[in-house]
Amino acid sequence: MTALPVSVVIVSRGRPAVLDLCLTGVAQLDHPAFEVVVVACPEGAAAVAARPDRPHIKLIPFDEPNISAARNLGIAQAAGEIVAFIDDDAVPEPLWLHHLCAPFADPSVAAAGGYVRGRNGISLQWRGRSIGADLREEDLLLDTPGPHLPDLPAGRTVKLQGTNMAHRRDLLARMGGFDPAFRFYLDETDLDLRHAADGHRVAIAPLAEVHHGYAASARRGADRTPRDLSEIGASIHTFLLRHLPVEQHPAVWAAQRSAQRSRLLRLMQRGPLNADDVHRLLKGLDRGWQDGAARPAAPLPPIGHSPSPFLPYPGRPGARRVTLSGPIWRREALRQQAERRAKAGEIVTLYRFSHTALYHRVRFNPGGYWEQTGGLYGRSLRSANLLQFYRFSARVRAENSRVSAARGAVGKFALHRP
Repeated sequence: MTALPVSVVIVSRGRPAVLDLCLTGVAQLDHPAFEVVVVACPEGAAAVAARPDRPHIKLIPFDEPNISAARNLGIAQAAGEIVAFIDDDAVPEPLWLHHLCAPFADPSVAAAGGYVRGRNGISLQWRGRSIGADLREEDLLLDTPGPHLPDLPAGRTVKLQGTNMAHRRDLLARMGGFDPAFRFYLDETDLDLRHAADGHRVAIAPLAEVHHGYAASARRGADRTPRDLSEIGASIHTFLLRHLPVEQHPAVWAAQRSAQRSRLLRLMQRGPLNADDVHRLLKGLDRGWQDGAARPAAPLPPIGHSPSPFLPYPGRPGARRVTLSGPIWRREALRQQAERRAKAGEIVTLYRFSHTALYHRVRFNPGGYWEQTGGLYGRSLRSANLLQFYRFSARVRAENSRVSAARGAVGKFALHRP
């Protein structure tokens, strides 16, 4: 079956370094037909301009703190049948688009989302979840690689994450894309409920993986400590006005405010915040709640066809996979070899193990290769035994097996219906 052409949309503001790393990861996607659309501030645009692949990237200048408006600009320039979204502080696994777009072989599927790995590159930051108009989230128990098409009760829908989701372009454009009243929070959830209201099916593809770094922004620090909650408060009020009867608003707002307060108190106990910070942030949250009342619902105009044709990005379809490994004392030689082979067009994974029980970490190196470090006897999956007894070569094989579905050769998976 011919792969559907995909437009990968990346929005970036004030984070040129992470955008550059994201694009280096996107450049290694093993997919036969995709284009890259970047919506960026001047600093991000300069980072794109400095890249050797600049002629293969659609670049849209935009410098306002509104991710929904920025995404809509990306949709407007997208010429693919599918529009996939990834955050600028995330890096996709090579088979991300292969797995994320597989559910669209079913014509009833309107959108799909994947899984997100957190900062250590191994633990899952995000799995499948559902959500309702009352903003209560529930885990979805998905026990096979998928993709899955969950059959949810009335009033609930699959919750997608903006850093790893895809939509049919024509349908999304007819819906008007994202509501700019949601400047960064609940923007995807609003779209999720609009999909559900129109009877659209949403799939989950667990093997469509991205690694999310949570880079610092105007709203939060690099350690995820919030700097301002006013837009969260405004978005909650805006969301409830769109999706829930007004008499239910006080109870939902009280629950959401309590959850934010508990989060701040945990951060205060850990150290990043003090009591004055908690008071200031909660005042901002309440101020935002009041401001959200001034964002009434308005019809979203349809987004037109792209004025520019599909711009194929070379990517690395069918690229050779290479595994390098060795002890920690050979790290510089191994890194140099990994970077050389990555520049030659191979998809490279480097394993560096010490003779310890240190936990493992995975990162995408700016040199264009995946690097996993830790102890030969340490655990990678945090649910595994504390001590792992391996010979070096056996450990490399085990870790290669763990990542092969997302990084290795293309596999075939059928859509799983309950």
